[in-house]
Amino acid sequence: MFARYDRMAKQFSRVGKEIAIAVKKGGPEPTTNPMLRRVMQNAKSFNMPKDRIEAAIKNAMGKDTSNYDEVLYEGYAPHGIAVLVVTATDNTTRTVANVRSHFNKGGGTPGNSGSVGFLFKHLGMFKLKPEGLNMDDLELELIDYGLEEVGEDSDGNVIVRCGFTDFGNMQKALEEKGITPISSELEWIPLNTIEISEEQAEDVFKLIERLEQDDDVQHVFHNMG
Repeated sequence: MFARYDRMAKQFSRVGKEIAIAVKKGGPEPTTNPMLRRVMQNAKSFNMPKDRIEAAIKNAMGKDTSNYDEVLYEGYAPHGIAVLVVTATDNTTRTVANVRSHFNKGGGTPGNSGSVGFLFKHLGMFKLKPEGLNMDDLELELIDYGLEEVGEDSDGNVIVRCGFTDFGNMQKALEEKGITPISSELEWIPLNTIEISEEQAEDVFKLIERLEQDDDVQHVFHNMG
C-alpha cells in the first residue's frame, strides 16, 4: 500500500513540474497551449484529482513558483547498459551532483552529454483506446504527420509513435480527428537492446530505482533487453 502511495505521490509531483514547465512556455489556458493539454490528459490517465491539476496551474502562475528546466543526463549502468535520465529541476547544481552520486553508488558510470544519447531515438508516443479505430486506416491517415509506427501494448491499447519534431503535428492531427489519447509522452527508444542475465538485470534495476526515487528525476530510459 505504501509503495502504491509513494508511486502515486511521485506521479503527482512529476505532473506538477510538467504543468509548471508547460505554463511557463505557453501560458495557463489549455485551449491555446497544446503542451498543457497533453500534460492534463496524462494526469487524468492515472486519476490525478481535477482540483490538484487546477491548483498546479494556479501555482505555476504565481510569482514565487520555482522555474523548472528539463535537463537530460547520460551514463552507463552496470554491465554496459546505457541509461538516459530526464529531469525537471530548479537547481542544476544539486541535480547533477545527485544523479552522479546515484550512478556511482549504483555501480554505474556517469557520462558527458552525448555519451549514450546516440544509442537512442527520440520519439513521441500516443496511447489510444482501440475502440472504433481501424489500424490500417489510422496508419494511412497519420503518415503525413510524421508517423513512424503503429502497434499495440500488452493491454491492447493502440500505440502511435512519431518523430520528436513531429510531436505537435501528431497531437494536432489526432485532436482534429476527434481522438483523445489516454496519455502521450516523449520517449527515448533504444536503437538496439542488450541482453543480460537475470542476476545482472537486478543490478541495473537497483540503479534505475535509485534514480527514479530522486525528486528531480522525471523518467529513466535504458537499452536493456
